Amino acid sequence: MALISLQEVSIGFGGHPLLEGVSFQIERGERVGLLGRNGMGKSTLLKMLNDDFMPHDGVIARQQNVRTAYLPQEVPQDLTGRVQDIIASGLIDSDFADDEHHWKRDNQVQKTISLMELDGDARFETLSAGMKRRIILARGLVCNPDLLLLDEPTNHLDIQAIDWLEDFLKRWGGTLLFVTHDRVFLQKLTTRIIELDRGKVYDWACDYPTFLERKEAMLESEQISNALFDKKLAQEEQWIRKGIEARRTRNEGRVLALKKLRQQRSERRELLGKVKMQIGTEKRSGRLVIETENISYAYAEKTIIRNFTTTIQRGDKIGIVGANGSGKTTLLKLLMGQLQPQTGEVRHGTNLEIVYFDQLRTQLDESKSVLDNVGQGRDTVTINGRTRNLMGYLEDFLFTRDRVRAPITALSGGERNRLLLARLFAMPANLLILDEPTNDLDIETLEILEDLLLDYEGTLLLVSHDRAFLNNIVTSTLILDGSGDVKEFIGGYEDWQKQLDASPASRPTPKPVQSAQAESKPEVKSRKLSYNEKRELEELPKRIEALEEEQRQLTLKMEAPSFYQQEGAIITQAVERLEQIHKELAQTYERWGELDG
Repeated sequence: MALISLQEVSIGFGGHPLLEGVSFQIERGERVGLLGRNGMGKSTLLKMLNDDFMPHDGVIARQQNVRTAYLPQEVPQDLTGRVQDIIASGLIDSDFADDEHHWKRDNQVQKTISLMELDGDARFETLSAGMKRRIILARGLVCNPDLLLLDEPTNHLDIQAIDWLEDFLKRWGGTLLFVTHDRVFLQKLTTRIIELDRGKVYDWACDYPTFLERKEAMLESEQISNALFDKKLAQEEQWIRKGIEARRTRNEGRVLALKKLRQQRSERRELLGKVKMQIGTEKRSGRLVIETENISYAYAEKTIIRNFTTTIQRGDKIGIVGANGSGKTTLLKLLMGQLQPQTGEVRHGTNLEIVYFDQLRTQLDESKSVLDNVGQGRDTVTINGRTRNLMGYLEDFLFTRDRVRAPITALSGGERNRLLLARLFAMPANLLILDEPTNDLDIETLEILEDLLLDYEGTLLLVSHDRAFLNNIVTSTLILDGSGDVKEFIGGYEDWQKQLDASPASRPTPKPVQSAQAESKPEVKSRKLSYNEKRELEELPKRIEALEEEQRQLTLKMEAPSFYQQEGAIITQAVERLEQIHKELAQTYERWGELDG
């Protein structure tokens, strides 16, 4: 029996339902990634599974005595006290919460503290954001939950903490359902993907890379299906406008069919538009952007930056990586000129136009609306010499016309990030400095930002803990080790890891080199086919023909307007079979080449 099963569950808070008749179940031992655009209801679903509130319709069935633990996106701001006491509070509703079983409770708390590598006597309010999230996780795990629910668990964690969390969750071995925008985290942990899209659930029994392939195939098929449906609707609308023929009794069925088509079209929820971004770069900087010579900076007796020398030139895309508290933001401020080094010198090149994305989003005015934060009293923005209406510009960042006048206190974390990007990208910039721009962004928006930065012709300084984001964008990486030293590596995060692995201490023993005589051996002549191989070769063309016919029939089936009105499991099965046919065809053609060569 499944741990938790959802049956025709619906919930909404005005407008389109967040969930509309969704059904799926979670089995023991699965690690499920929950995906979807911002605002699709991922956090709402997690809270329902945690029994924080009930759905408006449908049933959530649970195994008897099933326990869940929920880690929210944000660490509670008012939480204080000893780490040990905070973890113990996770046992309030457990079987040994009373005084009679206090020794069991204390033993369980100490066991969890040891497992999570924590200091039970430390004060929670004095710890870093990463350690606070680890303690909140420990508070959830102390009751030995059957299902752990994590909402953006990597937010505000440094790479070292993310690596630790990945390793811990793999070793933990329990059932896991988590929301994240970290693509590497998804690749390493998921055994299954559940996607929320326009009120529906799509269940993908695969890892994240396979999901991306299948999702692309499904969207292409949906696009074709919608186009065929719209073409048919347009033809029927043209027919009925002829008037008199449509009123004849013998055509009444066709009129009713047209009404049904109209109803189906009105109920269709279109794929949400994508964020459209562009950066104003009205004039180029000089070739030299920033040059530092032996700069150092310290707070009290703690050295943050020690004797750092570098040259940044126009067009460089530089990633900055380090543990929380290692001095990444301090380094940015030294490079920008907001802080002066205590020793050494920072020189700026000519014509610099700097735009800075602050990870705390302090540039946003909480007392103003979305419109006023970007427009700052103007009705238009000018980007690359083109003047645009402010409302239209904000629509590019997915802010609807009724949303732009809302105070920003009503915005989600993802919306606030989009708003700050909209504000900054409306300013001309040839030096773009981004401090953790990916927090709270959904994967699709993150990938659009990624593409924009790849095409950006100015200079980029990027602080990020998103390993895939760094790998895909930066040309070199500055590593802060926390002792004050800053080291530079060519490439992204993965390139840095490979260089570390290739150091003399960890370099694998090379394989012996073949002799020149061995390399110049003549090729062995192709052998004769056995009887069975000859039979196999004769059958391969028939096999290829059968697979290609199945491929054609399945593609036609997926193009039909009614295909996506079926259950999600049937759609997933068809998409998976189409992908399997592609692989079988490739393997069959390869085998044919081997035998026929």
